[in-house]
Amino acid sequence: MKKALITGITGQDGSYLAELLLQKGYEVHGLVRHVALESPEHRLGRISHILDKINLHSGSLESYASIFSVVEKVRPDECYHLAAQSFVAVSFEDAFSTLNTNINGTLHILAAIKELVPNCKFYFAGSSEMFGKVHETPQTETTPFHPRSPYGISKVTGFDITRNYREAHNVFAASGILFNHESERRGIQFVTRKITDGVAKIKLDLAEELKLGNLDAKRDWGYAPEYVEAMWLMLQQTAPEDFVIATGRTHSVREFVEAAFQEVNLNWQEYVKIDESFKRPAEVNLLIGDASKAKEKLGWQPQTDFIQLAKKMVRYDLERLKKLNHVQ
Repeated sequence: MKKALITGITGQDGSYLAELLLQKGYEVHGLVRHVALESPEHRLGRISHILDKINLHSGSLESYASIFSVVEKVRPDECYHLAAQSFVAVSFEDAFSTLNTNINGTLHILAAIKELVPNCKFYFAGSSEMFGKVHETPQTETTPFHPRSPYGISKVTGFDITRNYREAHNVFAASGILFNHESERRGIQFVTRKITDGVAKIKLDLAEELKLGNLDAKRDWGYAPEYVEAMWLMLQQTAPEDFVIATGRTHSVREFVEAAFQEVNLNWQEYVKIDESFKRPAEVNLLIGDASKAKEKLGWQPQTDFIQLAKKMVRYDLERLKKLNHVQ
């Protein structure tokens, strides 16, 4: 039985990946902060239904000794490094902790793997935010990086560290450059979930308006459960490579708003208010990925389209809020 270690197992991607690996017969281990174990009902919500099937280990990405101890105990066959401070807006407000956590965390895990389990296959969660001020459209594995946020900078550095361990130390280390991927488990602070949560509240008369920032920003949005399958496929290859994972289609925040409000038969223009404070200091206006390499070498391609994604998320938030507020 293969053993997998997932950092960020309590997040959107980590929870879906844990489910996938369990289905494939893995022994699944997850790295979590100690505070998560102290308040499981609040911090382990996305994995509450599989807690009896997985093994959780307390640790901190900022501490090499902590990471070393967990890797030594688990001795995984595969390691999926998903944990990060991943909210772009927060990275502008607190660049120091974003860079410290995201860069050092990656280095600590790779160093522990090299020392303890050099045959362990390692996956690094890259991001389309690494492209930032794009040099070409669509973006591929060879498109130059030009990050526009501390988060993007931290991910470029993590990508370079991962490549260095692959080339200098012969570690099976692959990076997935994943474009935006959303789901019913997305954090409320992310714009797509903020929209669907807001739409559901307005429909149920729990709110009167929805405040948003830049409606013109465009993203390549896919469905998270499909993207974690791509992560797994990368580590099943005979040699480590980097892959762009994307739908190849781009939509604006405005289009997502329109699709979400349409699902509940409301006119979005009557409820959406622009709040300048939500706009980024340096915006990334157009991100669209070319996942041709993933299709050719991994046999991967997206299944859920943009409208289906928005509808799934709105329906989920409607049902969640109805139960929470005892609304019929």
